[in-house]
Amino acid sequence: MGGAFYLLVLGVVAAAMVVVALDEWRTGIRLMGGALVFAALVRLVLRRRDAGMLAVRHKVLDAVVLAVLGGALIFLATSIPDQPGF
Repeated sequence: MGGAFYLLVLGVVAAAMVVVALDEWRTGIRLMGGALVFAALVRLVLRRRDAGMLAVRHKVLDAVVLAVLGGALIFLATSIPDQPGF
């Protein structure tokens, strides 16, 4: 079960990278951050043996790291001001 969620997160991150490459970096980074926050929620809900490759360390540590990274990406993509000419 966890493998399917891992593949879903991986697919969304890959799609986000394509969006970033197409010059829509804010949207792509927000998608990537959202995928990481989703992965954190999935990690909290699933048991270790069901979490697949989302389980690296202790459940809470995995979830906190994923949520902080995802939240930071979303915050940075939202708060960085537009640069003229870019």
